[in-house]
Amino acid sequence: MPQKSNSCVEIEDVLEDSLAQKAGIKPGDRIIEINGHKIRDIIDLMYYGNEDHLELKIKRGSEKKVTGLVAEDAGHSSIGVSLKPFRIKTCRNNCIFCFVSQLPKGLRRPLYVKDEDYRMSFLYGNYVTLTNISDAEKKRIAEQRLSPLYISVHATDRMIRNKMLGNAGAEDIMKGLRYFSRNRIKMHTQIVLCPGYNDGRVLQKTISDLYGLFPYIMSIAVVPVGMTEHRKKALNPVEKDDAAAALDIINKFQQRFRRKHGEHIVFGADELYIKADRPMPPLKDYDELPQIENGVGLVAQFISSAKKVKLPQVSTDRRYIAVTGVSFFPFLQKFCDRIKKQGINIEAAAVENILFGKSVTVSGLLTGRDIIRSLSGNVSKADTVIIPDIMLREGDSVFLDDLTVDDVSDMLGTKIIVVEPTPEGLVSVFEQNKRAAGKAAQKQAAV
Repeated sequence: MPQKSNSCVEIEDVLEDSLAQKAGIKPGDRIIEINGHKIRDIIDLMYYGNEDHLELKIKRGSEKKVTGLVAEDAGHSSIGVSLKPFRIKTCRNNCIFCFVSQLPKGLRRPLYVKDEDYRMSFLYGNYVTLTNISDAEKKRIAEQRLSPLYISVHATDRMIRNKMLGNAGAEDIMKGLRYFSRNRIKMHTQIVLCPGYNDGRVLQKTISDLYGLFPYIMSIAVVPVGMTEHRKKALNPVEKDDAAAALDIINKFQQRFRRKHGEHIVFGADELYIKADRPMPPLKDYDELPQIENGVGLVAQFISSAKKVKLPQVSTDRRYIAVTGVSFFPFLQKFCDRIKKQGINIEAAAVENILFGKSVTVSGLLTGRDIIRSLSGNVSKADTVIIPDIMLREGDSVFLDDLTVDDVSDMLGTKIIVVEPTPEGLVSVFEQNKRAAGKAAQKQAAV
């Protein structure tokens, strides 16, 4: 369970041979202070625990004690503990475009959490609106240099933004952004494009206002609103003309920024180019890929890597089916066609999203049942299905609908291999099979 108190942190695990273990610190102990500073969460531990000489005030049950650690003597970069997770601050907005509110019932509970915690933004790159952040928390961000932050802006016009957030009392976003820029906090920002609300002139003003805080505003991403068939609020989707108009605005700003700074700063999400039926920009136009986790530059990176990757020199009769979402299918299919020329029987398969609706076309939101529905009757025991790991819970083999890879494999009656969503990840399947075949041949020859 998450911790209920911010007065201390509870240790979940102690690493073997760490400073903490040598000092007798145990799981379940609570760290109250480090060098006189109160510890509220993992960020405080990282910030105040980065000294050679540490004095920890520990609570074990009802007993309190002080433990000294000397990091420089042991050559350790940390004290060697992991903490129980902190309680996440949740969103109090009622956004017209909220994707969580559009989820169907019956999914895993964590999927329904509306994260609005600046700590998660700093630690994991989660986007926050800054609508429930206190002055004390802003001060902490400045003092501890919690940078970069990832901030959902949507519109710098306060009236329009608050209408989109469903929060009439939300503070002017520019006030918070200016505070952070004055304190040299770096920020990545996003604009969820909702036709009729923040497109056209509103989009132009928003990009211009954010650029006014450059270089502390490091990047601006414009992403189309995601809509499922379970939404209850009326909202227009981003159509071809909407996407094209937004890209025209983005392109004009990019040209200006590139001439002045040598950077593009503002980017359109891959999905905008797909919706507008426009070619993807070259990889160099995405600078250092500051928002690739936000679907900005993923396709360009894939195309670039596909041109450079060494294709496998192996021939096999086994059929491979590489699964992807509808929007990425043309790009994957083109790469699979190149692999086919190497003598490998591979096909790309576009899987429609049944759980969220056909309007959701990205690979990362496909479920195990979507794959089963799409491939059932079209694969055999002799085939191998390849899926990208972005369809699964991080560090696990579970889809959004709680089916596991093994569940899907059993129901389809075929082998499934999970790979990274890159050309290298796809090619690695054939390289592994080539090595395995070589070892089998050597073993047979030895017999």
